[in-house]
Amino acid sequence: MKPRPDFAVLLILALACLATVPAHAIPNVLLIVSDDQGYNDLGILNPDIITPNLDRLASEGVRLTNFYVTWPACTPSRGSLLTGRYPQRNGMFDMVRNEAPDYGYRYRTREEYDVTFERIGGMDTREVLLPQVLKQAGYHSGIYGKWDLGALKRYLPTSRGFDDFYGFVNTGIDYYTHERYGVHCMVRGTEHTEEDRGTYATLLFEREALRFLKTQSSTSEPFFLYVPFNAPHNSSALDPKIRGTVQAPDAFKKRYPPVEEEWTTGTRYGKKATVPTREAKKRDYRAAVTCMDHSIGKILNLLDAQGRTENTLVIFLSDNGGGGGADNTPLRGHKAQMWEGGLRVPGIIRWPGEIPAGSVNDAFLTSLEIFPTIAAAAGVRLPNNIVYDGFDMLPVLQGRQASLREEMFWRRRNLTAARVGKWKWTDMADSGGGLFDLETDPGETNNLSGERPEILAKIEERFKRWESEMANAEPRGPFRDY
Repeated sequence: MKPRPDFAVLLILALACLATVPAHAIPNVLLIVSDDQGYNDLGILNPDIITPNLDRLASEGVRLTNFYVTWPACTPSRGSLLTGRYPQRNGMFDMVRNEAPDYGYRYRTREEYDVTFERIGGMDTREVLLPQVLKQAGYHSGIYGKWDLGALKRYLPTSRGFDDFYGFVNTGIDYYTHERYGVHCMVRGTEHTEEDRGTYATLLFEREALRFLKTQSSTSEPFFLYVPFNAPHNSSALDPKIRGTVQAPDAFKKRYPPVEEEWTTGTRYGKKATVPTREAKKRDYRAAVTCMDHSIGKILNLLDAQGRTENTLVIFLSDNGGGGGADNTPLRGHKAQMWEGGLRVPGIIRWPGEIPAGSVNDAFLTSLEIFPTIAAAAGVRLPNNIVYDGFDMLPVLQGRQASLREEMFWRRRNLTAARVGKWKWTDMADSGGGLFDLETDPGETNNLSGERPEILAKIEERFKRWESEMANAEPRGPFRDY
């Protein structure tokens, strides 16, 4: 007869097992990214734009007011989101795109396009992306929308940890033809497809996200659903009438007041051309945001219907500051700039029972925090051999601790910026810059460089140390010379 285990030993083992079980069930994760949405472009802030579903998300979660991305345009920003690392550390510190279409050049053949950098550049394959880490906890991952981290098969989402993908792989497309300056660019899995040519892109990404949720309804495994919209980014078409604005369905344009003049005479490719008026651009931009919001509502409603809302962590942000018809009030500047309007973005996070509903959080936080926060919520450990530049921000969102974020640094070619505490230093090369106190001057109107030279010197020194750290990091492509 085997001896019976001592009761005290059993109790210790039971308590040890309980200690490894999180207080909450492992959540599903829905990560939604808009493209070039302005800081002020939420209905709860701006009555001129219609976003009832994002407003609902904010009322049921927390809205972030001091939330930054790592780069003022799409490719590096999205790369940091999925690696948890500065662009200068993961190697994707500039755009994977071509300049020829900026001069009106239309690719004559797909073969001509396929040997350009836009088609051969991509995120270094040594980088570990978020869905690869989540697989440790059994997550099933899908992405529907804008990828922008490489077009070759080894760079595509299904080669980087995602189980399913439908969308386009570069920085922008025509919303209806799905062409990038004359070349069709939609992909399913790893194969090019023209099955949906003519259908508005936002509605396609909505359709695929809903399909993913429906297929997941019959399984018990957690899911990671990534929906990176291309709305409200300008259309990447060569026609000046289209490229000069954001395409949006007429039904959503009609939700806004009509504009007096649709067209004006402007310049495109060094020649006179008919282009949309400023008023038309703003109307089209807002209509594209409202259409995206409508699709987000469909996704949230399906989570409700499936009974999954309570156990789904939802994160929404823009990939960078707004451009075109966007409203970045009260911030200065816009997309592609190092002013706050290019770097500080709208952010909303909802997790019922874990994050206070209807709260507003003014803590200094960034998109670098998203990777470790999702990993912690999923109960997975980050790889020990990888340097991450963020931290689990859930305790900050819950109001239990102050943000661990004390500084942030940016470089875009010859444009640089740093935030240390409440102080922001910006050097926009020929466009100006200075030192600003963001607590009293979020619009960066009062340059204090002359009044506080000691603060300026401190921040410039910290920036140099950061650049040295990035230069000494393990080399990553595609831009770095090693």
